[in-house]
Amino acid sequence: MTPKLITTMQSYSGPLFLRDLAAGVTVAMVALPLSLAIAIASGADPATGLITAIVGGFLISLLGGSRVQIGGPTGAFIVVVYGVIAAHGFDGLVLATLMAGVMLVAAGVMRAGRLIAYVPEPVIHGFTIGIAVIIAVSQLKDFMGLVMTEVPAEFLEKLHEMWIARDSLNIASLAIGGLTMGLIVVLRRMFPRLPGLIVAVAATSALVAALDLPVDTIRSRFGNLPSTLPVPHLPEMTYERVIELLPSAFIIAFLAGVESLLSAMVADRMIGSRHRSNAEVLAQGFANIGSALFGGLPATGAIARTATNVRAGGKTPVAGLVHALTILLVMLVAAPLAGYLAMPALAGLLLLTAWNMSEPQHWRAHATLPRADLFLLLLTLVLTVLADLTIAIGVGVACGLALRLNRRNAPPADWTPRDG
Repeated sequence: MTPKLITTMQSYSGPLFLRDLAAGVTVAMVALPLSLAIAIASGADPATGLITAIVGGFLISLLGGSRVQIGGPTGAFIVVVYGVIAAHGFDGLVLATLMAGVMLVAAGVMRAGRLIAYVPEPVIHGFTIGIAVIIAVSQLKDFMGLVMTEVPAEFLEKLHEMWIARDSLNIASLAIGGLTMGLIVVLRRMFPRLPGLIVAVAATSALVAALDLPVDTIRSRFGNLPSTLPVPHLPEMTYERVIELLPSAFIIAFLAGVESLLSAMVADRMIGSRHRSNAEVLAQGFANIGSALFGGLPATGAIARTATNVRAGGKTPVAGLVHALTILLVMLVAAPLAGYLAMPALAGLLLLTAWNMSEPQHWRAHATLPRADLFLLLLTLVLTVLADLTIAIGVGVACGLALRLNRRNAPPADWTPRDG
């Protein structure tokens, strides 16, 4: 369970550092707007997204088992975090994240990293697409500038309330959100090495400020972002509170473990390497403990940011450390500027993130799956959207494992990078 950082340091050199430095800064520019947007969509303060990227991302690179893994808040957690905050408050989320971190450390010590092979692929696809649907719907309010006194947590009720508020549509918000999405797509295709996310969000947000458009910004809704990290502290713990939050902590631990190991698998295929699964799970545990102590969100390996790191030339975990430290530097120096970022621009960014999470390039292949696998995928998807992620994962994994007993020679999963 030796961290990859220690292994790579044995043959580290100046040219390698320059590559890692450039890649780390590039990934940080991608992670900045994503971290803010994910925190806001989760119902948390935007600063918690930066804290998670800094603390969680640093510890994942420092202790992880992958050469190029990038950690931080991801889209997969939006649904879980939003639900925990709505039911138990933000302090409940912090305690659940801390508990999940302890669970992951225990799993790493017990060498449970290889258990991901037993999670059926249709279940992972099903709840990933389901999460993408929930994220997309959750962003429509800010994307269209709808005025709503309260946004229900339940999916169908949320759609109903947005339909009632349709007359409050803000054309300026819709235009800024749509322009942001268009810029991101164009920049990705024409300038793939450019950090198009922050360029697009910054450009449309600057347009809002220059034209004084009636559009919400981070500052107008949340006030100024802090320019320092908070002092670490333990959340309040009681026996009753711990028991109450156990299901939420388990789901956070499960998602963090699965997402990070999938990301590491993607990275392995991109660089022709092999990650250390138990070290990776252990790192996720310490990262979530660290993020909770600083009042952050759940952290895990981020597939799209890891792929961005590889494409930008990152070679070792140093790139991930640089990524975290760059975000910290921006927080210390330029936090007031982030307050000008427009809410519809961030909503547009998350709408594209949700689209990519759903992996539309694989929809046709999903439709041709064996009936049992297709049923399992659709069952998990529907339960994720309409019921609860805990129920979806529990039912999906149970049904999938029963099916797996009849197919012991299933082919390996073909994972591809997605935004999250």
